[in-house]
Amino acid sequence: MENIFKNERKVAMIGSGSWATSLVKLLLENHPRVTWCVRSEQIADYIRENGHNPFYSREISFDPSRLSLTADVNEAVSCSDIVLFCVPSAFFPAEVAPLRSELLKNKFVISAIKGMIPEENITIAEYFNLRHNVPYDNIGIISGPSHAEEVAMERLSYLTLSSKHKRVAEQLCKMFDCHFIKTIPGTDIFGVEYAAVLKNIYAIAAGISHGLSYGDNFISVLVTNSFNEMRTFLYAAHPDTARRTLKSAYLGDLLVTCYSQFSRNRSFGTMIGKGYSVNSAQIEMNMVAEGYYGTKCIHQLNTKYNVPMPIVDTVYRILYGNRPAAREITELTKILQ
Repeated sequence: MENIFKNERKVAMIGSGSWATSLVKLLLENHPRVTWCVRSEQIADYIRENGHNPFYSREISFDPSRLSLTADVNEAVSCSDIVLFCVPSAFFPAEVAPLRSELLKNKFVISAIKGMIPEENITIAEYFNLRHNVPYDNIGIISGPSHAEEVAMERLSYLTLSSKHKRVAEQLCKMFDCHFIKTIPGTDIFGVEYAAVLKNIYAIAAGISHGLSYGDNFISVLVTNSFNEMRTFLYAAHPDTARRTLKSAYLGDLLVTCYSQFSRNRSFGTMIGKGYSVNSAQIEMNMVAEGYYGTKCIHQLNTKYNVPMPIVDTVYRILYGNRPAAREITELTKILQ
């Protein structure tokens, strides 16, 4: 696949949320032109006329002459060598339903999606491999720790770019490295995808605890236990002797998602802890908290691996079993170490 990473490579972004918008900003740091597939022609027209996304990361200004804007996913994929997908996982199957598999042949696919396919309980890499016959050799994963808001503000951030092959991961790093982004190559495409799903669930747990007026002392214990739970699950689901879970893509992403003011999953959890219903919290946020969907996916998937996951189970009972958050967190405090 290294021939794809030539100087004149053509790149497309599928998605128009806050993270997708920030990643387009990054791509334009190193590419003269980017094809951007947004949700509707109305959004495309707005960006052409005004130079910014009308709904997300409005502070980012674009030069429309450097963007090929479209609402047709097949058009975006057909004219590109490298295709990034950044659509909330819950809406991803519907968004890519029109995509013709043959258009992905010999393309390199990058996922910046921090979730799994609901009901199917598969990762985005698995989806492209199973549904569109994209070889794992042709799939890359973007992981944090990074929030779209800080990337938009050009605050120093780190991204991990993973591929099955280190040389390809290093080429991916060159696509995003710039004066405010440092990049780290990795080869654990399965582990970083699962870690991205899990850290969102644990951030909801941290938010629920915060909403219930638990302090930093308890939440630090909760996050420590979350990390150990995550690590156990990763090695059960996809053993990898080269994996180093103390690195930024695992522990770092967990920390920033559990503690940051920009963490929508922590914010969602905080509202649940304060007594909001799930539906009310989702409406109030007006943004997708991936951890809500990820909780059900991991809970169901774990019936296969049978890993002890008391924190995930607690969040699942609160979100999907309508159990009282205060009682569930109180029970959790009895077993954390």
